[in-house]
Amino acid sequence: MTNAPMVPRRIEPGDLVDFLPPGGLTLVSACSAESKLLADAVEAAGYALGAMTFSGIFVGGVNRRTWLAGAETRVLAFFLTPELRAAGDRVEFLPLCYQDILAELRRRRPRAALFMCSPPDDMGQCSFGTEVAFIAELWRDIPTRIAHINPSMPRTPGDPGIPFAELTAYFEADQVLPGMTEATPDPVADAIARYMSPYVNSGATLQTGLGKIPNALLRSLGDRHDLKLHSGLVGDGVLALLDSGALHRPGAATVGAAIGSERLYAALAHPAFQFRPVSVTHDPAILSAIDNLVTINSAIEVDLFGQAYAELTPRGLMSGPGGASDFARGARGHGVRIVALPAQAAGNSVSRIVAPGAGSGPVSLGRMDVDIVVTEHGAADLRLLGHGARAEALIAIAAPDYRDALAGQWSDTARRF
Repeated sequence: MTNAPMVPRRIEPGDLVDFLPPGGLTLVSACSAESKLLADAVEAAGYALGAMTFSGIFVGGVNRRTWLAGAETRVLAFFLTPELRAAGDRVEFLPLCYQDILAELRRRRPRAALFMCSPPDDMGQCSFGTEVAFIAELWRDIPTRIAHINPSMPRTPGDPGIPFAELTAYFEADQVLPGMTEATPDPVADAIARYMSPYVNSGATLQTGLGKIPNALLRSLGDRHDLKLHSGLVGDGVLALLDSGALHRPGAATVGAAIGSERLYAALAHPAFQFRPVSVTHDPAILSAIDNLVTINSAIEVDLFGQAYAELTPRGLMSGPGGASDFARGARGHGVRIVALPAQAAGNSVSRIVAPGAGSGPVSLGRMDVDIVVTEHGAADLRLLGHGARAEALIAIAAPDYRDALAGQWSDTARRF
């Protein structure tokens, strides 16, 4: 006699507390796969959850829920949204790169997972859709798996997802995916893209993120051929590569998550995409095997040593180093690592090229992790340059009104050499 397989139970939000083991760590899908239904159910459960900790990859401006219910609940975060920052000491913030985030989640052994996925296909597989990165890596080792099955979640190629039969329980409800509207063209971003585009040849593999500058760059590459993407996160800019045919081969885009407009989500079933977990998108061995890898990351400031600062804003900390350091290590010696930023802060009141060591917050990318710095005033190629030549190249791409002051600050520093 054989035991019949367990059938996942369809539940209502008020039933969640009966299925979640009290306390422990619960992994939640976030980014564009954050479930309002699950967040509401957690909030309603309140004190019944005990000393439970919730963790996920929370993105400012997209993920506005705190996942804090009763007074004992906590959050483990690797990026800080304004809402989480306001929660104070109920949030444990760890500034880790992606490979270390994965290792830490494995070490803490989540007892439950709350995630959004697509309805099962004919084979009974539910796709993780727009956010594959960590949940696809970890779900097999998490004993309690509760899904929000969302008919609006697109099925994405690449990762097979989770078999419906492997769910502990599920909710089913339609929800519009969280996202970002397509950015309007921006003259500064377009100028930065013009200085970056010569470093992207046909056949290159690109790593980019979200925002006006990556979108402007991808729009400028329509005349390239056989481009590829290998990135933890993509936005609407990738649509320009699909539309131009620059990104056309099946499996040409290896990505972990997507955040953007409804137009982007509708395009994610394109065979060019391969959604893969973080063990693929951020693995140093895989990255180091990619020829002609061009990494493009943003910064808040760059100092005259070539160090990039990307974590502390005027409104406070917003992140750890994230994936940028993983890609910088992976591309070292066989790729081009670009940091792009406007030369001035909004309102043209502050230079974002700063004196040596004068950047705000911790160094996100060291001077040996950055090859080229680009602003709307040009590109500073720092490879094989000494300290003085590096500073000179960076001063040349600073906003003109700040160049004399930066030159004086460099002279003060150079006297100590």
